[in-house]
Amino acid sequence: MNVVDLIIRKRDGGALRPEQWHDLIAAYTRDEVPDYQMSALLMAALLRGMTDEEAAALTDAMLYSGQVLDLSDLPGVKVDKHSTGGVGDKVSLILAPVVAACGVPVPMISGRGLAFSGGTLDKLESIPGFRTDLDVDAYRQVLARCGLVMIGQTAEIAPADRKLYALRDVTGTVEFVPYIAASIMSKKLAEGIDALVLDVKCGRGAFMQTEAEARHLAETLVGIGTRFGTPTVALMTDMNAPLGRAVGNWPEVVESVQCLRGADVPDVMEVTLALAGEMLVLGGVAGSPAEGRAQAAAAIADGRAFDAFVRLVEAQGGDVRVVHDPARREGARPAAEVRAADGMEGYVTALDARAIGYVAVDLGAGRRRKEDPVDPTAGLLLHKRVGDPVHPGDVLAEVYTKRVEALPALCEAIRRAFRVGPEPLPPRPARVLGRYTAGEGWANTPPAAAV
Repeated sequence: MNVVDLIIRKRDGGALRPEQWHDLIAAYTRDEVPDYQMSALLMAALLRGMTDEEAAALTDAMLYSGQVLDLSDLPGVKVDKHSTGGVGDKVSLILAPVVAACGVPVPMISGRGLAFSGGTLDKLESIPGFRTDLDVDAYRQVLARCGLVMIGQTAEIAPADRKLYALRDVTGTVEFVPYIAASIMSKKLAEGIDALVLDVKCGRGAFMQTEAEARHLAETLVGIGTRFGTPTVALMTDMNAPLGRAVGNWPEVVESVQCLRGADVPDVMEVTLALAGEMLVLGGVAGSPAEGRAQAAAAIADGRAFDAFVRLVEAQGGDVRVVHDPARREGARPAAEVRAADGMEGYVTALDARAIGYVAVDLGAGRRRKEDPVDPTAGLLLHKRVGDPVHPGDVLAEVYTKRVEALPALCEAIRRAFRVGPEPLPPRPARVLGRYTAGEGWANTPPAAAV
């Protein structure tokens, strides 16, 4: 293999054969290709484009750079869900126990926060004692015992992805759909799943800011899943405003527990039930998404979903006492209230999810640099959301942080994220904007009924 020849081929708009992608990725993973050559090839492919066949070949090469788990000896159709990232997106914490409570095993390997977007691992680790660093044997044991498991990527799974992502992050090659899709799908297909549901977010609080970008990513992801024989469904969901009221790790765990206990958080439950409906169809326990949504709602209403979450926390070493009584969690006290300024009279017409996400990071809930520590209790609780009436002096949000020196600037940033107009908005639009499968293409999806 001559790497320079491959770079020139991509520079000139040509396509690499599957075996060339395999040889290249294998050699790079073994440190036999220097970063400067891989950087040149990544940029050339980004600028000149990649075919669907190349995206699938890149995924395959990354997938088989490490261990591919086999869970076929465990009963049931194993179904996972992946979100492309958002602000206040605590859906996985609710969805996994809901689906498991309905009889579909959920093996979930999740990630940490990235930029303004929160990460499921950071949220789970805000539960004292909760371990996300299980090895493969423990991963299988928890799944067999609880019907679900939620861990981080192990060293054995898709090592090429970790190396390539670090390089993309410093070479301006992150936001390219074939690379995003290969990164996501190589990890998901290595989990040992039988089917996959994708939550592809778009808007200010998403990495895909337009519906066109989100559709392209959804189609690419579903196409790769289909090529690998893994039934895959994508829902496109709106992320212009934060999802739910809580943003931050422990605050989102608390809101998730409330939802599992039947609290009415309409936008969170719309997305959760829509995804659950799809997962239960793929898992073979529901005949339609609507039937699946009804089963999921019933699992919340009768307490089975909350019980499944408690079993998961206990099995992975977490303190179940704070799940039953979140007030027991030390350090989770508001540090300040953000109030509406003079002139903020009318109705909330917009709430900038990206701005709120970055505020949560600066409160301590995320990382500006990979070595930054995370404060598990930092974040905010929104008292006003899009469509709500607002008057000067009203509380817009409660802020949780130990970084008191930054509070004045961060409180002002929260205030600026709100847009207020004189007229009320029409009824709240659905969060679920569309559904995509390889066989049916795009279709609108009705919102799930509230629990």
